[in-house]
Amino acid sequence: MTSKQRAYLKSLAMTMEPAFQIGKASLTPELTAAIDEALAARELLKISVLRNCMDDPHELAQMVAGRTHSQVVQVIGKKIVLYRPGKDEKQKIELPR
Repeated sequence: MTSKQRAYLKSLAMTMEPAFQIGKASLTPELTAAIDEALAARELLKISVLRNCMDDPHELAQMVAGRTHSQVVQVIGKKIVLYRPGKDEKQKIELPR
């Protein structure tokens, strides 16, 4: 992903509300499956890490990205933004070249 594409995805994510929250239980298999389904439907996803979660947001972002085969767009504070392009004809977000 180029820096221009990353900047474009960041701008789209700015107006989004977090779709998921990671709390005290951290990253469960159920939460990972739900995030995977949401990425298939939406492509771009914002996740909030709650205060009672003791894990580092950067490490969580890498774990979720690895398990869902997505890319980390950014981690700011306790917010994670992930991107995974949809299947060919179902792709909703057109990235700049």
